[in-house]
Amino acid sequence: MARTSSVKADDVRLDAVFSALADPTRRRILQRLSRGPASVGELAEPFAMSLPAVSKHLKVLEDAGLMQRERDGRFHRCHLDARPLERAGEFIEHYRAFWEGTLEQLARYLEEDDENR
Repeated sequence: MARTSSVKADDVRLDAVFSALADPTRRRILQRLSRGPASVGELAEPFAMSLPAVSKHLKVLEDAGLMQRERDGRFHRCHLDARPLERAGEFIEHYRAFWEGTLEQLARYLEEDDENR
């Protein structure tokens, strides 16, 4: 039974990562954090939204394990944690052979179709 709960926990974490990555605002925040730590205000600066709205995005990233916050009183410094992206990359890589094979089959089909015309 421990294996099943471990697999489910892994699925929950992976779901959280993909859910976090599904939003363009959160992807832009991660892109900014990839250049180094930033304050919440610095992260909010390029967006036309309130600070509480940006904080909600940051919470989603934190819950997915993609970001960590250091608090010093009211000052929050955010850091990227890319480790969960490794598992997401492994998941996607697993299907690479399928989509590459499918694209190759489509290309062959289209070439044969052109030759038969």
